[in-house]
Amino acid sequence: MKKTKLTSAILVFTGILFGVLLTTSTTIQCSPSHNALTAETVVQTNPMDFTYAAEKSVNSVVHVTTMYKVTPSQGRGDIDTFFEFFFGRPQNPRQYEEPREQPGGSGSGVILSEDGYIVTNNHVIDQASSIEITLNDKRTFKAEVVGADPTTDIALLKIEANGLTPMHFGNSDNLKVGEWVLAVGNPFNLTSTVTAGIVSAKARNINILNADLKIESFIQTDAAVNPGNSGGALVNTRGELVGINTAIASRTGSFSGYSFAVPASIVSKVVADLKEFGVVQRAILGVQMRDINAEFAKEKKLPTLEGVYVANVIERSAAQIAGIKAEDIVTAIGGVKVKSMAELQEQIGRYRPGDIVEITVLRNGKEQKFQVELRNLSGNTGIVKAVDLAQLGAKFQPINNNTKRKFGISGGLEVISVDKTGRLAKAGVQKGYIILKANRLTIHSEEDLAEVYEQIKADNDEDKVLLLAGVYPNGQVVYYAVDLNE
Repeated sequence: MKKTKLTSAILVFTGILFGVLLTTSTTIQCSPSHNALTAETVVQTNPMDFTYAAEKSVNSVVHVTTMYKVTPSQGRGDIDTFFEFFFGRPQNPRQYEEPREQPGGSGSGVILSEDGYIVTNNHVIDQASSIEITLNDKRTFKAEVVGADPTTDIALLKIEANGLTPMHFGNSDNLKVGEWVLAVGNPFNLTSTVTAGIVSAKARNINILNADLKIESFIQTDAAVNPGNSGGALVNTRGELVGINTAIASRTGSFSGYSFAVPASIVSKVVADLKEFGVVQRAILGVQMRDINAEFAKEKKLPTLEGVYVANVIERSAAQIAGIKAEDIVTAIGGVKVKSMAELQEQIGRYRPGDIVEITVLRNGKEQKFQVELRNLSGNTGIVKAVDLAQLGAKFQPINNNTKRKFGISGGLEVISVDKTGRLAKAGVQKGYIILKANRLTIHSEEDLAEVYEQIKADNDEDKVLLLAGVYPNGQVVYYAVDLNE
């Protein structure tokens, strides 16, 4: 597990997994609460009175618990893995029992609709075999994952229920540093816990998410947040949802001063995409950039310390087509000023491919504006469809930049988990395998693999076989033939 230092602290995801802390190392207008006038009256009468916000919030925050499948044969060592890889599964049933479930993680979630849509963190439910939701009135429901987005650490769940108490989105853009907020969740399995603090900072990038296209623009608060708060609500004094609590900075694994929440502006867009498409529609500007500090500004003779420096523009990207060049300084996205990469990523993250946004830059000291039609990861403006590779019995993720550099490749799809009963496992594929080609087509994403998979299933051939070419982390190149016949 990766630990990232921040002022001599450990950044800790605030979910609990297998009884230990999870440690490691984003234009939607948010709708106001229907009771905003009543809440405003309360706030104006006594801005230190949090009772209204607390009462309005606790019934909308749920307890999320998970189960994970484990196999008794796991952890037998490299020797058994070696023999299994080359000679197949031994016939001794005592060595290979069926996977069984055991208690997994604990976290929180927020009800978004009367009919059972719930938002939480992706790391709370990642790879869970089953998810249970406990409401504040102690009713329990099984939940299904509608979609999840590791790049923002947001997931959308659905339970079969009606008449629930949803929490309405507030406008996280309007949050002020020093403004009071409440954190509502289930720390250490203590249900319906409310703590108060102030907004300490905005647009914090703390390098806790492990994804190449991550969006980190956290709201930093000093509201007490502990393991189990992950996925819970950060609310303003009007009882509106302004963020999803995600991580803490800590030397001990428990709260020691600072917590971080994904702003509602990002959450609402991600949730809308997951609900409509099952996958987030990521808009890509197509630039490599860096923040500007005094030393860099002096080196490059830049006229300002504010904005984001464009180090390089990707060929045929949205930025290049619009006319943005290297050495430009991006100062605003859609009329909203940006002073850092985190703020730029947050603003771009609100749009979908095909949206046209005005980008303001400084070029040679003069302000210029460009109308940019944003694109998706494939370089076009089409809608990305959700991928269903469940029958392969594995989970995947695109390789990161370190892996690309290690093997000198432009992309690939890593197998991050394998179901022992799935098709890939039966073919011999193991966790860590990086798929480079499938049926001779280059694979960079799940969408690429899904396209090949669907084409094979649609063919009239009697033998349906998925041919994989790839490499393991140790550099070993391996080929597999995966039987897709029913």
